[in-house]
Amino acid sequence: MGKKILITDPERCTGCRLCEIVCSVKHDGVSNPALARIHVVKWDNEGFYLPMRCQQCREAPCLAVCPKGAIRRDEALDCVRIDDERCIGCKLCVQACPFGAMGWDAERGRVFKCDLCEGDPQCVRFCDMKAVDYVEADRLSCVRMRQAGEQYSALMRRYGRG
Repeated sequence: MGKKILITDPERCTGCRLCEIVCSVKHDGVSNPALARIHVVKWDNEGFYLPMRCQQCREAPCLAVCPKGAIRRDEALDCVRIDDERCIGCKLCVQACPFGAMGWDAERGRVFKCDLCEGDPQCVRFCDMKAVDYVEADRLSCVRMRQAGEQYSALMRRYGRG
C-alpha cells in the first residue's frame, strides 16, 4: 500500500460542519468546532464552502520554526505530528502555518493539528458527501487527470468540436 493523503473537494461540501464536530469529539471528547483539526471556511453569499486542514507539507514551516523539536514527520503515515511532551506552547508554529491549520487550545495551553487519526480520519468516515477523502497519493493523480479530461471534453462539446 502506498502513501495516502487527505484531500478536500469544495464542490461537494455542503457546509454542514459535521467533520468539525466529529474531529473535536474524537480528539477531545467534546463537540466543540474550535478544537477541531479541520475547519469549514464559508462564503455564504456565494454558497461556497472549503474544508481546510493541515496540508502535511513536505517542507513544513511549523516543523522548521519549532525551537524544541516538538514537531516531527511521521514517515509511516506521511504526516507532521506534535509531541505534546516537548511542546512549550510558544505558538511559533501557529504563526508559521500558511494555511491556518495549527490550532491553539488556551484551556490546556497546547497547540494541535490534524494527525490523520492514526490513518483512519474520522472526518472522512462521517462525510456523506465525500467532500473529504483519504486516498492513495498515486490515485489522486489519476483522479485529477480524469477531471481535467472531463473539463476538456465539456469544452470541446460546448464549442462543437467533440
